[in-house]
Amino acid sequence: MKLLRRIQYNSPVILTFALLSLVVLILDGVTGGTSTYLCFSVYRSSLTDPFTYLRFFGHVLGHASYSHYISNMTLLLVIGPPLEERYGSKTLLECMVATALISGLVQFICFPGTALLGASGIVFMLIILSSVSGSSKGRIPLTLILVYVIYIGGEIADGLLQSDNISQLTHIIGGTCGGVFGLYLRKGK
Repeated sequence: MKLLRRIQYNSPVILTFALLSLVVLILDGVTGGTSTYLCFSVYRSSLTDPFTYLRFFGHVLGHASYSHYISNMTLLLVIGPPLEERYGSKTLLECMVATALISGLVQFICFPGTALLGASGIVFMLIILSSVSGSSKGRIPLTLILVYVIYIGGEIADGLLQSDNISQLTHIIGGTCGGVFGLYLRKGK
């Protein structure tokens, strides 16, 4: 019992996001994918359907499989808590919501025949935001350049050379959001 009292819910936004995503994954299994299709993947649908607006945000909670969930949550849980501590829960949540909306809208508008789900856009946003966080005014850290070249450059190459079920554009959008948010937040400090 003493151990349980010592455990701290140290990163409420990141931990809640990871837990909600797990609940959505379990719900997906229980409903045979219906819940994920209805609420947690974004695709072209009627603007009169209220679920369309939920999906603009909810798609980041949906995952296609347990391995998809684990790959996103591992990075999210490693990168997210220090950023939440640095910028605060409210600011990080705003960055995550904005990234979800932007990637959801791009998917809805540009790719009517496919669906998008998963937290990888959020993860890429956090990766780039983390790299920008290490910069000081007037200087560009080499780590930011390397991370951008490795992650975003890799996604551009994959998008051009591979045909798979991975949305490289969402990764690029997430990374770009992270860079923009990082520069904006740095100016505010």
